[in-house]
Amino acid sequence: MIQIHSVRKSYGSVVALDGVSTRFPARQTSVLIGPSGCGKSTFLRALIGLVVPDSGTIDVGATRLAPDTLRELRHRTGYVIQDGGLFPHLSARDNASLAAQHLGWTGVQIDRRIEDVCNLVRFPAKRLPAFPAELSGGQRQRVGLLRALMLDPDVLLLDEPMAALDPMIRADLQDDLRDLFQSLGKTVVMVTHDLVEAAHFADRIVLMKDGRIIQTGSFEDLTQRPEDAFVARFVSAQRRLTETGA
Repeated sequence: MIQIHSVRKSYGSVVALDGVSTRFPARQTSVLIGPSGCGKSTFLRALIGLVVPDSGTIDVGATRLAPDTLRELRHRTGYVIQDGGLFPHLSARDNASLAAQHLGWTGVQIDRRIEDVCNLVRFPAKRLPAFPAELSGGQRQRVGLLRALMLDPDVLLLDEPMAALDPMIRADLQDDLRDLFQSLGKTVVMVTHDLVEAAHFADRIVLMKDGRIIQTGSFEDLTQRPEDAFVARFVSAQRRLTETGA
């Protein structure tokens, strides 16, 4: 479980996170959603220490996120961004195994783990020597997942991982990811701007606005039992986008 208590982050006069408190249950998929600039990506980056809060606390299991625990927690956390976030000068294999190499794994250990994770994320092993520019968008995203899962982390964080993909590839990856999350039983926190995508994955949806959490619950809670006028407007706008195919 991840526990967040009164986390605040400002950039000058702009408040990105305004005293956020919530929890992300173990072995469940939680999805952060909201309009652009609401703080959801800042929130996700704070969970892995890429953003340092001005105040408040973040606990991952029994460990508090702090300068002296940051390295340990990053090794227990997989992080995926749009298009995989791959290094263009490294092959798919080297991108995936970067952390393992840094930790001193042997070549045999790396090969065995890559084989296992390739099967998990359905990435063709014959493409491991390829460089990112030689891979499709969907393949690059799967290599990003390979890298995130390489150390068998307790937590997976994903920041709009499918936003840059075309609809057919996105649909296939959505199904594969949902099956993967369910089979691995890890604590997953994902950011998206798409309510339909959130419903596809989430055990729990966290809707944000202006750096605050407005409502937390299931898809049905948000669509049928909105707690705030903004929630109802957000759901209505998402439905219009879906109907028009935007």
